[in-house]
Amino acid sequence: MPTTAEWIAGARPRTLPAAAAPVLVGSGAAAHAADWGARQTLLALLAFGVAAALQVGVNYANDYSDGIRGTDVDRVGPMRLTASGTARPDAVKRAAFVAFGVAALLGLAVVLLSGHLWLLAVGAASILAAWFYTGGRRPYGYRGLGEVGVFVFFGLVAVLGTTYVLVDTVTGPAVAGAVGVGLLACALLMVNNLRDVPTDSLVGKRTLAVRLGEHRARRVYGAMLAVPFVLAVGCAFVAPWSLLVLALVPPAALLAITVRAGARGALLVPVLAGTGMLELGYGVLLGLGLAVS
Repeated sequence: MPTTAEWIAGARPRTLPAAAAPVLVGSGAAAHAADWGARQTLLALLAFGVAAALQVGVNYANDYSDGIRGTDVDRVGPMRLTASGTARPDAVKRAAFVAFGVAALLGLAVVLLSGHLWLLAVGAASILAAWFYTGGRRPYGYRGLGEVGVFVFFGLVAVLGTTYVLVDTVTGPAVAGAVGVGLLACALLMVNNLRDVPTDSLVGKRTLAVRLGEHRARRVYGAMLAVPFVLAVGCAFVAPWSLLVLALVPPAALLAITVRAGARGALLVPVLAGTGMLELGYGVLLGLGLAVS
């Protein structure tokens, strides 16, 4: 029976910046576009709850699906509950669906408060995308499409959905921020998969990193870090305080240099954590910059 600490570790809390960053940017874009009140605060908190629950759900779902396929037998990084035998597969699967259920309930609250019933379809699509990333008979994450799903749902949908729910419109800065956050979320996935290229190749998991090969994947990772800063500079034409994001250029450059230098295996674990913190910092500073401009 896994301990509480092991369940928390299995939820991979270091990936939660991918849930917080889009809500922060979407909220900042909303505050830039219209007045902010108690209703917006409540909706923003609910949106973060939805994103966080989805992130935990997809982490448990990946643990379960990769574990029963044998993909996680020999991996570097956080503990895998299923592959390590710490938890029964059916228990990990239940944990994933509990998290998805929490996301659905919080999402229903967002729909009822905002009045946008069509968001029910978006929520359902988000849960299906989370499960079929590594679940089902033909998981899209095994065919090099994981970054596409992450970009769409943890970038475009999360940022633009947050802004629209809060102020009933989508703005240019929200779009730029959505692309930037989506690329940073993809960078987080890319470095995770880059770390696992040797084992993924052996078990037939054809992630984008495997398809590109290590050399190209490292270059793409650098581009995924660079473009969001260009987009933030573009936002500065209408929201000058967006330039706060440029304070993150040095740590981003250090991460890119480390990856380009050929770091492998355990050496990529701190890069993974650093990329998550970079995404969170981007969300905080761009969201703040948009809000105060």
